[in-house]
Amino acid sequence: MALLDIQQLHIEFNSRRGNVVAIQDVSLSLEKGDILGVVGESGAGKSTIGNAVIGLLEPPGKMTAGTVLLNGERIDTLPAPAFRKVRGRRIGMIFQDPLTSLDPLQTIESQLVETMQVHLDINANEARERAIALLESVGIEQAAVRLKLYPHQFSGGMRQRVVIALALCCEPEVIIADEPTTALDVSIQAQILDLLRKLCKEKQVGMIIITHDMGVIAEITDRVAVLYRGKLVEEGATRQILGRPEHPYTKSLISAVPRSDIKLSRFPMVSYIEADNTHIRNESSNLATAMEWIGAQQDFGEQSDSPLIQVQDLGMRFVLKDAFLKRHRITLDAVKDVNFSINKGEVFGLVGESGSGKSTVARLIAGLYQTRSGSVSFNGSVITALNDQKAINAFRRQIQMVFQDPFSSLNPRMRILDIVAEPIRFHKLAATEAATRRIVGGLLDYVGLGEQALSRFPHEFSGGQRQRICIARALATRPRFLICDEPTSALDVSIQAQILNLLKDLQESLGLTMLFISHDLPVIRQMCDRVGVMRHGELLEVADTEALFSSPQHDYTRHLLSLMPELDFLSREGLDVAEGSAA
Repeated sequence: MALLDIQQLHIEFNSRRGNVVAIQDVSLSLEKGDILGVVGESGAGKSTIGNAVIGLLEPPGKMTAGTVLLNGERIDTLPAPAFRKVRGRRIGMIFQDPLTSLDPLQTIESQLVETMQVHLDINANEARERAIALLESVGIEQAAVRLKLYPHQFSGGMRQRVVIALALCCEPEVIIADEPTTALDVSIQAQILDLLRKLCKEKQVGMIIITHDMGVIAEITDRVAVLYRGKLVEEGATRQILGRPEHPYTKSLISAVPRSDIKLSRFPMVSYIEADNTHIRNESSNLATAMEWIGAQQDFGEQSDSPLIQVQDLGMRFVLKDAFLKRHRITLDAVKDVNFSINKGEVFGLVGESGSGKSTVARLIAGLYQTRSGSVSFNGSVITALNDQKAINAFRRQIQMVFQDPFSSLNPRMRILDIVAEPIRFHKLAATEAATRRIVGGLLDYVGLGEQALSRFPHEFSGGQRQRICIARALATRPRFLICDEPTSALDVSIQAQILNLLKDLQESLGLTMLFISHDLPVIRQMCDRVGVMRHGELLEVADTEALFSSPQHDYTRHLLSLMPELDFLSREGLDVAEGSAA
């Protein structure tokens, strides 16, 4: 008897335009100690299956056929009170977005302790000790102190670790992990995957892992199920599916996976999926306007022969716990005496663990944080010493940032026209409102969305489309320097390929200088000319990309590279390998 048995699952969503079939006759089974990977594009139905199993399928979605059995007991027909006893205790869920899983008004301690006391027969002190041990097991340092903090006081990767601890705290029989490592760097990802694998094998816990990361699939799963538009198109042993796929969609999907063993000229697209007109740039007058706009020579003053960005002895400290007496304060040195430069037209990468200081460095350069020590120079001018707001705005116009989460960086109450036009209006770059509208329409054409997006709101777009909107907004001021902070970490491999190819095009056609931050080492290899490696706020090593991947100098860099999932068994068919790349 299977631990979890899903038979002939059929899920529909009722809408004004009729019924939408999200899942069509899908059957999956999970044995004790078995790890099943579910892959597919956004909208394939992966998360819908997970939500149906755990009883969190929200209206208007409903199961119209099929059964879900847990250890032979049918659970899909359980009343809500009975299902609440199953959820959390017998089936744990790790959600993709940690902020939706954590209560912003409660400390991490209260959330972990409450969950354990509801489902387990333990007192508050025992639950607290268990909570500290869980946080330490998922890689959170100073667990006893950080237990008292609120979710907003953690980085994205740290919050995801808390969510994983929350899912594991009651020792469930089945774990459904929906993109559990999206926001985690390679070293913490390896720790989490090792923890989950060990839990499954030692305690015979079954796990369904939903992810777009083929490295995670290769590293942890025993079997893989491939979904396409709600249908199960292929299922089998992991090595067979990834190495010798049979279905055309699976072949196309695997071809778009970023490679760690070779450098590609461009990312392959998922050709099996029908062409989507929203991803095709329109040959229109708007596009010509955009090309003229973002390529126009700007009056940014004299051009220096020095590197465009020069970071010297940069330092930043955060106060975790304030106190009247200085000796009682708990502080964190997020950035410690960091030095590097970025040449004009170069793509410089920063890698390191979550909490290593990568994003803090980016925000210090962009002027979103004030430096504690050191300086940042832009085109030979020290911008961290500026006090005049007019001068600061002039530099900020030249430095733009694309953030990790596109949804949280877009105002949900503003239409796309106003979102992209806002920096143009703020800096008074266009003479008339009509000109502003033409420019915005052209920018949306340039990033592959088209003018039809102007009147829509952010929630009407997919994650990849929202990231395109963020790129269009960043281009609106015609910047010379673009900071990309994990711009594709939450995207499917096909959408990731589109966004990264777009950034490559921008860099090549406009000569943009970029700071590219990512925990995804294969993506770093494909995108960057040079790479800096950070840990605990310190910059340990800077080297040319290919030199760093072929012969790293620092022990920590070698450790990071050793943790990359081995994907060299994937086919190279259809790949455009760059000249001089290692075979």
